[in-house]
Amino acid sequence: MRKLKLLPISLALAAIIGFTGCSQSNDATSEGADETTTLRFAHFWPATAATHTEIFEPWARKVEEESGGRLKVEIYPSATLSKPDATYDATAKGIVDIGSQLQGYTNGRFPLTQVTELPGLSNSATQMNCMLQTLYDDGVISSEYEDTHLLFMMGTGPGGMHTIDRAIRTPDDLKGLRMRRPSAIAGDIIEAAGGTPVGLPATDIYTSLQRGVLDGLSLPWDAVGSFRLIELTNTHTNIPFYSSAIMVTMNKDKYESLPTDLKKVIDDNSGKMMGAIAGKVFDAEDDKFMAEAQAKGDTMIDIPDPLNDPQWRGPLEAGTQKYLKDIEALGLDAQTVYQKAQEASAACKS
Repeated sequence: MRKLKLLPISLALAAIIGFTGCSQSNDATSEGADETTTLRFAHFWPATAATHTEIFEPWARKVEEESGGRLKVEIYPSATLSKPDATYDATAKGIVDIGSQLQGYTNGRFPLTQVTELPGLSNSATQMNCMLQTLYDDGVISSEYEDTHLLFMMGTGPGGMHTIDRAIRTPDDLKGLRMRRPSAIAGDIIEAAGGTPVGLPATDIYTSLQRGVLDGLSLPWDAVGSFRLIELTNTHTNIPFYSSAIMVTMNKDKYESLPTDLKKVIDDNSGKMMGAIAGKVFDAEDDKFMAEAQAKGDTMIDIPDPLNDPQWRGPLEAGTQKYLKDIEALGLDAQTVYQKAQEASAACKS
């Protein structure tokens, strides 16, 4: 009789234990689902730049909203978390979770991607962004980013030349000038024209101009405005002889550690859609800052088609061929990538 009485009690205890275990398991699952993952995003633009306020901040808010608050993006502008030329490596190593950097800041690291920077391939940021993302999606340049999870490509509008009281109308006008170059490609062209290219981060240009270390610089208008260089320069040559490629990428392990639904949030805010948004922002900034310089009374020199200009064609072609030969020397198929870039350029022309 005693054993028969104990049986229901044992079953009841087992049921209680089982219910408690299930409850704890459900709580744990719920707790995991409510957990917040913080993503640290590093870049070199000032916090006042449109790249930060109109591209990166809205992107971060959208990711946070669509994740229901389970993803939080902390943005670190002005190279506060990683150096401008080391952000990609910092992302690959997990020092930061997301990073944005110009490929041209690490010479030789992204040689195939930088083919898109050559003269004649892009006349707007929108076209440049479309061309970059197309080449990445088609697998033409994707091998250069295998150690990270690429989110999206960006690109600037055409870069011109900006000086203080030095008019650059022909290549001869560059002779003897120390010009800050944004990449090896732009540097090759400046050198072919007789100038002296100087490599330094965009964050150092302002003080270098003030101290007379530089005579001028080569940058797209959006960067000239973002880094307050309009305050110092007063003579501008609008010549589309290069564009700059930019990437936004994520640490691969961090991406893979996310649950499927949060990966989807990241994926839904990646690729060509983001490149198109960025292109519109860069193009609008180019127009805005050019107008600001004109309103200030600065001198404007326009060379809209340098590849067909008898004085500029030579240096531009020389710089292009030098870069392609340098890539071929690395055992890479430069001509095929150049051809694919030309095809993507034509397809992306706005």
